[in-house]
Amino acid sequence: MSIRALSAAGLFAMAVSLHPAAVAAGPETAAVFPVELLDPGVVGGRKARPDEVRKLALVTDALRDALKDRGGLEPVDTTPQAAEVAKQGPLYRCDGCAVGIAKALGADLAVNGYVEKGSNQIFNLNVLITDVASGKVVRGGQVVIRADTDDTWMHAMRWVVKNRLLAEPLPGKS
Repeated sequence: MSIRALSAAGLFAMAVSLHPAAVAAGPETAAVFPVELLDPGVVGGRKARPDEVRKLALVTDALRDALKDRGGLEPVDTTPQAAEVAKQGPLYRCDGCAVGIAKALGADLAVNGYVEKGSNQIFNLNVLITDVASGKVVRGGQVVIRADTDDTWMHAMRWVVKNRLLAEPLPGKS
């Protein structure tokens, strides 16, 4: 039987038989931080507009759900470190501070991303997954968003997750 013919349950059972210690430890945990906005056209940055805040929340929720449902990761609640995130942020500019915050939350992985505004209709969505223990980026992805709608932002996040973040199993995953 080929690997393609195995169901998800079959693959999981095979992984358990090959790596029972990994299952005993439970699922890996991930601190999925809110996706942020970078507007390089404004010196010193700016706060996101209400429509952008809503879109950032949509793609953050989509990222968190996809990593849980398809990536097998258990998201941890990041609100206990909200003050530290606000103090250190934006996370895309703090030189790896997301790892320290994720460690304080007890997470195995730190997941952070940002949407970089290129113009009123062109945006770049960037997402990184970093191993907390080593501080090394284990996966990353970027895609261009060519229109400023909820659907295009969601499509971009789905594409990054499918084709970059989870195109292959995450390290330690079967």
